[in-house]
Amino acid sequence: MGDKRARLDDIRAEITKNNVCRELAENATQLVFGGGNPDADVVFVGEAPGKNEDKQGKPFVGAAGKFLDEMLASIDLGREDVYITNIVKYRPPNNRDPLPEEKKAFLPYLQTQLEVIQPKVLVTLGRHSTNCFLPDLRISKSHGRAKRISLQLKDRRSEMGDRGEEVKSSIPNPQSSIYKVVLLPLYHPAAALYNGGMRETLLDDFANIPIILKKLT
Repeated sequence: MGDKRARLDDIRAEITKNNVCRELAENATQLVFGGGNPDADVVFVGEAPGKNEDKQGKPFVGAAGKFLDEMLASIDLGREDVYITNIVKYRPPNNRDPLPEEKKAFLPYLQTQLEVIQPKVLVTLGRHSTNCFLPDLRISKSHGRAKRISLQLKDRRSEMGDRGEEVKSSIPNPQSSIYKVVLLPLYHPAAALYNGGMRETLLDDFANIPIILKKLT
C-alpha cells in the first residue's frame, strides 16, 4: 500500500508541477486529488469538486457525499474500503460543469491513478465521468448496467472495449499494456438531492456492486 500511496503522491505533484488548468487552479482554494484505499477493488469517479470539497481538499464531502456514504453503508462498505476521485481536480467557478478541454487535460492523470490502483470495478458517477470512458453512452439508458472495457495504458490512442465500445486513453507510460476493468455507470449522487425518485434508483443500482465483485473473485 505504501508504494501505491507514494506513486499517487507523485501524480498529485505532477499536476501542480505541470500547471494543469492554470485558470481553474488560480480560482480554486486547493487541489482535490482523491482519497481512500489505494488497494481498493472499487474506484468511484465524479466530475469535479464543489464548494465543500474545495474548502476541505477531499472529494464528495458535501450533501452528495453524505448520500454517497449512505449508499456505501447500504452495501457494507466505508470510505476506507474504496477510492474516490473526480475527473477534474480543481473546483470550476460557481460549480459550473467542467469544460471539455478541462476534462481532456486531467484525463491522463485520472487514468494514471487507475493504473496505480488497479481496481476491479470503476464506478462512474454522472454523465461527465461516464462519457470520458464511453463517449457515446447515455446514462439514462445504461445506468446500473456493468460493461467490461479495456484501457490502453500507454499513449494517446483509442482502444475498443470487449463489447465494441471505443475507450479513450491517454496514459503517458510506454511500459504499460492493456488493463481490463468493469465499468458501472451510475447517476451522480447529487441527482437525488433534486429528484426524490432518483434516490431509490441509485440505491438499486449501487446494490449491483457487491454482485459484480463476487462474480470477479
